[in-house]
Amino acid sequence: MDPLPFRDPGLPVEARVADLLGRLTDEEKVALLHQHQPAVPRLGLSGFHTGMEALHGVARVGTATVFPQAVGLGSSWDTGLVRRVGEATGVEARGFHHRDPVAYGLNVWAPVVNPLRDPRWGRNEEGYSEDPTLTAAMGTAYATGLRGDHPRYLRTAPTLKHFLGYNNEDDRCATSSDLRPRVLHEYELPCFRGPVEAGAAVAVMPSYNLVNGRPAHLSPLIEDELRTWAPDGLAIVSDAYAPSNVAGMQEYLETQAEGHAALLNAGLDSFTDQDDDPTLMIESVTTALKDGLLEWSTVDRAVGNVLALRFRLGEFDPVDGNPYAGITSDVVGTHGELALEAARQAVVLLRNDSVLPLERGTKLAVIGTHADALFEDWYSGTLPYQVTVRRGLEEFASVSYAEGVDRIALRAADGRYLGVRGGVVGLGERALFDRFDWGDGVWTLRDVGSRRYLGTSEDGTLVAAATAPGGWDVRELFEPRLTDGGVVLHNTVGGIDTGPFAVELVADGVAAAVEVAADADAVVLVLGNDPHVNGRETQDRTTLRLPWLDLVRAVREANPKTVLVLVSSYPYALDGEEQHLPGIVWTAHGGQEQGRAVAEALFGRYSPSGRLPQTWYRSDDDLPDILDYDIIRAGSTYLYFTGDPLFPFGHGLGYTAFEYSGPEWTDGVVTVSVTNTGPVAGAEVVQLYSAAPDSRVRQPVRRLQSFHRVFLEPGETAVVELPVEHLWHWDVTTGRWVVEAGRYELMVGASSRDIRGRLVVDVAGEVVAPRTGALRALDFDDCDGVRLVDDEVVFTCEGAWIAFHDVTPEPRSAPPGTRLSVDGTSVVLTADVAGTRVKEVS
Repeated sequence: MDPLPFRDPGLPVEARVADLLGRLTDEEKVALLHQHQPAVPRLGLSGFHTGMEALHGVARVGTATVFPQAVGLGSSWDTGLVRRVGEATGVEARGFHHRDPVAYGLNVWAPVVNPLRDPRWGRNEEGYSEDPTLTAAMGTAYATGLRGDHPRYLRTAPTLKHFLGYNNEDDRCATSSDLRPRVLHEYELPCFRGPVEAGAAVAVMPSYNLVNGRPAHLSPLIEDELRTWAPDGLAIVSDAYAPSNVAGMQEYLETQAEGHAALLNAGLDSFTDQDDDPTLMIESVTTALKDGLLEWSTVDRAVGNVLALRFRLGEFDPVDGNPYAGITSDVVGTHGELALEAARQAVVLLRNDSVLPLERGTKLAVIGTHADALFEDWYSGTLPYQVTVRRGLEEFASVSYAEGVDRIALRAADGRYLGVRGGVVGLGERALFDRFDWGDGVWTLRDVGSRRYLGTSEDGTLVAAATAPGGWDVRELFEPRLTDGGVVLHNTVGGIDTGPFAVELVADGVAAAVEVAADADAVVLVLGNDPHVNGRETQDRTTLRLPWLDLVRAVREANPKTVLVLVSSYPYALDGEEQHLPGIVWTAHGGQEQGRAVAEALFGRYSPSGRLPQTWYRSDDDLPDILDYDIIRAGSTYLYFTGDPLFPFGHGLGYTAFEYSGPEWTDGVVTVSVTNTGPVAGAEVVQLYSAAPDSRVRQPVRRLQSFHRVFLEPGETAVVELPVEHLWHWDVTTGRWVVEAGRYELMVGASSRDIRGRLVVDVAGEVVAPRTGALRALDFDDCDGVRLVDDEVVFTCEGAWIAFHDVTPEPRSAPPGTRLSVDGTSVVLTADVAGTRVKEVS
């Protein structure tokens, strides 16, 4: 018997999808709109669900290879490495799929390509860089590895997250990101366009927030931009619970039927909502169809886009022709060597005043909260093994160790102590707790006897059960609240108060660290963040300041030969301590091999070659409000920041030196010779930046054009070619990309501030004429006190204004509620009444 046409691998995917759609009932189609697609036994369809987390290795499904966090992969500036990490992750995802094809789906939710605009963002660790060119390159590389290179079949189906304008966690479902056209087209969209246009990503997830007053899941840009870039189609899958938010907490539409219809009409294909219960979605879509809010053709499009992924994954084909179908679960957790290579490339040497590399046999003090611990995050797998910094350093030196935290006991008013027995917490025999003070008034308390963390259970009972803080609701976090009777421990999740207690200091962590430091030849002080505390999904950081600065100061005063190793999901401000430390190293949480990679770097087994993927600022004062997405006006990111950074974008040192000669410019390519003039082999990341001093609009102070990582032996020279592809900007007068005619400065160097060679070139681009006629309000050049809602500017207060520059003088009228002033070729519109909305000035 001939197979049904949809099972014929010789037919095009589009024809197979159309055939299968024609065989499904209306009820079956609606059910397939949910993330958890049910089986259709009569057609031989198994159950399927979108979404396996795979940000830096397969996550949330058990033990798997854990690679550095995405921001750490971004620090490598190595697209080849990142592609191989994506490939290994895709292979392990196939391995899990082999264990259980329904439970472990192959639509992977990675990579995250939101640019890291503000380092206080709680999910900073998930992105690659603050720069759109580097973000797009890394996202394309990782997604390419995930999807594979077979012309017919996908290894996995990568999904870009999160479209669009998403860089804040606090109130993320209710806040609106204002993206005027230049910010949208120059900063946000390129991060997504690169991986989609390359065919590397086959799906996209919209974000929780609103953009210009409209939920991102309803953005017209899904159809007008995203889908126009995709060579082989694109599935749009929602974020968890976002669909019901539209008519829920966002109150954008009145009913769930209206909300679900609007989502499908905007381009959504799959509803991730109400966990595995599709009832709300089925009822809402069915009502929308009955009420004429939705056409069946739109349902067919949505179901068809997800079915197309299933076809491309080979679900309905014989296994013989699919090179990925034979991957078994034996591959899971087998990529330790690659994890070590990635961890090495994630290490960034920020400062070295002749203290590194350390000499073998050094009597070494290893101190700090992160010296003998590795940390998982929201989107990491379970570590198959752990090499901590302490363990790695023990291969090179004699090590003494101090964690550097206080050990305390908690005594109640009646004289009894808080005790722990078998995980049960109560008043009785005294327990000792190691107190971790993470700043912002947050403690975690680890029971010394069991090494379990104090927390609350679902019913509010105090327990000591967790081996580390974690979970969606981190129940191990306490705010110490001082009262007349002592310290009350307020659990930040359950809201339960325990106490008051007198806090008895049993052992002073700083004093113990100082004692160990003073007795050593050198100190390695390892500090950082816990990815579940004070900066995580649902919570932004309140400050850049490192919370352990008292410990840093005390240790380096006890032993000036102190190297600070920061292990964190984001940059820190050091309050001037960097001036007193001869060595500073940073790495993102680096997975199972982090400690070995750091130790090898400190002792010179390799020359560090990581480079910062985002600016490290000196203080919070260098940053605008976290909700200010207009990087041009706010002067934020390395692109527009004119202040003095702590460490600039692209910065990173090594143990060798590189000399640049040239550069030369030919046919849109800059060529430079780079020679390793130092004593050891090493990698240099050659970076090309541009500036447009003659532009009629404000352009970046410097803008990454391209980069190339090259490994050189001592004395070896390489000729590096760097294409110049991003001289354009978004021209609001014509609504398109434009390369202006004029002079451009091209700068090649080792970072955005370490420039080794410059060229000034004349580019025969376009001459942009002054603006004439009506001025679209969104196309302002500067502003103050305004918000954006769809295609209108809303003046939030009397005196708020927008300005247009390079405008041809001609008669114009002020819209109601505003007044118009003209200064030469500049037009300024000022509000007389708060709440005034303006679409254009004509």
